[in-house]
Amino acid sequence: VTEALDNVAPPSRPSDKALRLPLQDVYKIGGIGTVPVGRAETGIIKPGMIVCFGPTGLTTEVKSVEMHREALPEADPGDNVGFNIKNGAVKEIKRGFVASNSKDDPCKEAVDFESQV
Repeated sequence: VTEALDNVAPPSRPSDKALRLPLQDVYKIGGIGTVPVGRAETGIIKPGMIVCFGPTGLTTEVKSVEMHREALPEADPGDNVGFNIKNGAVKEIKRGFVASNSKDDPCKEAVDFESQV
C-alpha cells in the first residue's frame, strides 16, 4: 500500500493560467491593514501586483504575501495565503470575492456557466 501511494503522481499546479484566488476571509490587523486570506487556485500572486476583486471590480496593490507568518516572494497554486493590500477597507471586500491580476485576464461577470455536480 505504501509503495502504491509513493507512486501516485502529484497533481499539476496551473501556475501558467491567470490568477484566481477566492477569498475565505478578510481581516483588519492593527499596524498592518486589510489582509484578505484565501487559496490560490490558479496563477501566481506576488507583492507589487495590482489585483482586481470580483464581482465589484475594486483594484488595489498587493503590499506583501504571507503564509504562516512568513513573507513569500510569490504564492503558487494550492498555497493558502494572506496578502496585505494598499488602501482597501474591510467593508469593501468580502468572503467569496475572487482576486485576480488586473493586467492578465481579470475576473469578469459570466453570462452563463456549466457545472458538474
